[in-house]
Amino acid sequence: MPEAGTPPQGAAPHDGTAPQHPPGQPSQTATPAQGAAQHGGHAHSTDPAGHTTAASGTAPQGAPGQTPGAGAPPGESAPHDVPAHDGSAHRAGPAPAGRVGEGAARPGGGAPGRTAAEHSGGPAVPDPRTVEHAVARGCVACRAGRVDADGYCENCGHAQPSERDHMERALDTVAAVSDRGLRHHRNEDSFAVARAVLPDGSPATVAIVCDGVSSATRPDEASAAAAATACETLTAALPRGAHPQTAMHEAIVAAAKAVDALADGGGDGAREHEPHRHQNAPACTLVGAVVAGGLLVVGWVGDSRAYWVPDDRGAPAARLTEDDSWAAQMVAAGLMGEAEAYADERAHAITGWLGADSYELDPHTAAFKPDRPGVVVVCTDGLWNYAEGTDEMARVLPADAGARPLHSARVLVGHALDGGGHDNVTVALLPFAVPPAGAGSA
Repeated sequence: MPEAGTPPQGAAPHDGTAPQHPPGQPSQTATPAQGAAQHGGHAHSTDPAGHTTAASGTAPQGAPGQTPGAGAPPGESAPHDVPAHDGSAHRAGPAPAGRVGEGAARPGGGAPGRTAAEHSGGPAVPDPRTVEHAVARGCVACRAGRVDADGYCENCGHAQPSERDHMERALDTVAAVSDRGLRHHRNEDSFAVARAVLPDGSPATVAIVCDGVSSATRPDEASAAAAATACETLTAALPRGAHPQTAMHEAIVAAAKAVDALADGGGDGAREHEPHRHQNAPACTLVGAVVAGGLLVVGWVGDSRAYWVPDDRGAPAARLTEDDSWAAQMVAAGLMGEAEAYADERAHAITGWLGADSYELDPHTAAFKPDRPGVVVVCTDGLWNYAEGTDEMARVLPADAGARPLHSARVLVGHALDGGGHDNVTVALLPFAVPPAGAGSA
């Protein structure tokens, strides 16, 4: 593994190990991170007691051609793929008493917007991917009854999905879809997408995806605050001429402050002085991408990921991020072999997150300059659990994703739902076009 600040070495494509440098793809560089994140024993998780190590960081090995970025902030270390797991992000450490575990359903075994039939083999309710096409105020389950003011069908009694259960947003150059999945009682993921104009008049595209930590309090609020704040920070900084990698670093810091504020009750003086207000505080992961001036920048904290999939599927795809997870750090530190670490019950405990109890923030950023067109896939583990390896992600992403990002994002969410939908699922797709020769860069 490269030392912090050293560019990754080129290598053949991979599937299920540390990302390798695909030939003819974006080159990559990064600089050392500002302080590895340390996490104390009171961080909470639904995983059995896990030990944490400092979150280290150099840019991922093998990501598409990373290039030195002027003004780039601290960078990160080589990622290792982590096996699929069932559920959302968990923070490393003992589980707090009385916390609801992953996949917890509402009383009766179902989740709002899903009927027991989904879990018992009975008649299936409409696929959540098509809910937005249902007749307004018509029941999504029986399609015959009216929905009353309390959100229940007058015919079958089915609770209707909330607005956040399934969300979609599409702009010309980016699209995102988020779904609650089939096992969770609410959607704790969130996203934000936007466009900006650089000082030279060229466009910039932004996508942020966040996954609330289910073992924390108010994870849905944490992910929403982080996504909105990070996106707003980027769209404010890029038109002022900030380097995209510097802007990404600042956006993650701003998002962390927004999530921290939730633990203080939004500035409530009484809460600010409670000695235990940071224990089990609202928390989330974050991954973001910016496409601007021929440059691709990613930033992350936690185990949400970004992938690069070239339009030419004969060229290898690559994972651009490194999970902040127990298993990845054990392997990176040479303390355990890959198979041993990933088989451990603590493997998917996250060691980095945004939240008041994360102590020391360690944002990871990396910049790439692709030499061919492709698509950036930015997603939560609710998707990559069902398409973890780069080859698998490239296989399930439609070939026309660059031209139809919203359709393709729906297909990816559908892939996760068809695989079981054990977690919330969120994905944003950013098509990348190589700028014409002589065009300016960020």
